[in-house]
Amino acid sequence: MVDVAREAGVSGQTVSRVVNGRSNVEAATRQRVLDAMRRVGYRPNSAARALRNGQFRSIGVIMSALSSFGNSRTLEAITAAAVAHGYSITLMPVGQPTQGEVTGAFSKLNEHAVDGVVILIEQYELETSEIELPDGLPVVVIDSNPRTDHTMVNIDQAQGAELATTHLLELGHDTVWHIAGPRHSYAAEARERAWRSTLRRHGRRVPPVLAGDWTAESGHTRGATLCRDSEVTAVFAANDQMALGLLRALHELGRAVPAEVSVVGFDDMAESAHFWPPLTTIRQSFAEMGSRAVATLVAEIASGDRTVTSIIVPTALVHRASTAPPPGRSRTTAR
Repeated sequence: MVDVAREAGVSGQTVSRVVNGRSNVEAATRQRVLDAMRRVGYRPNSAARALRNGQFRSIGVIMSALSSFGNSRTLEAITAAAVAHGYSITLMPVGQPTQGEVTGAFSKLNEHAVDGVVILIEQYELETSEIELPDGLPVVVIDSNPRTDHTMVNIDQAQGAELATTHLLELGHDTVWHIAGPRHSYAAEARERAWRSTLRRHGRRVPPVLAGDWTAESGHTRGATLCRDSEVTAVFAANDQMALGLLRALHELGRAVPAEVSVVGFDDMAESAHFWPPLTTIRQSFAEMGSRAVATLVAEIASGDRTVTSIIVPTALVHRASTAPPPGRSRTTAR
């Protein structure tokens, strides 16, 4: 830093301000310092800065199901938000999200010296209150069981399922069948519960549920079983990938979509607009969920204050060509 100061013709304090991202440096002076840093080959030593100010500018992420569409999109959003706040990411995947594995992941992250942790595990049964957390480490939990004593950021699962089910009922369908997500998933359970309560609130029959595992293959298998029944005219699939498998099953069974069966998904993955027919679905903002989780965590790291809050990110219905009134009922006569 002494070499940089000499090369740029400024004080060591000015170099320190530039290195630490302070705003009280004129633009021209900042640029002169940055140019001098490049000429002398100076790189800030993050470890030394961490020892000095007690922060490592690093966020740990503990997550399961890396292959899941929702988890991968949320991780992408977390990473982008962390970079925007000047933090790096240390990812700690867990195979089976048991108490022991998650506690072990926290221990490993502690060795990597992180300032806070984001937990992204959909396991419904996982009780974060039973996990041994390092004292004083800020934690934010994403899209998981609300029974937690840490700040939580969740998509409004109930709102999304209600929008999907109500949309189909308002088209005139007598009831709505459901292909649910896996039983261990908080998101799947919340969507199924809201689907069920929406039907009951409208005085409709609640059909038996078939559970998949988020994959298109499971949507195809469950759809092939479900849609052999001619009474099935509307299906809400708990995610877009299972809806894709369902569309294939309906095609193979010779049942036209949406003329005979309407289909709604959940996620609004980019490919959903290019399914055939284009999929009506529930849009959830992974970008907003990731950015709000990181912003909340960074604020807690900076202040040192632990305030447990619950942040709910809203959803929206995206109406495309996979839904229509049931056979024999026009749009004008639909309820």
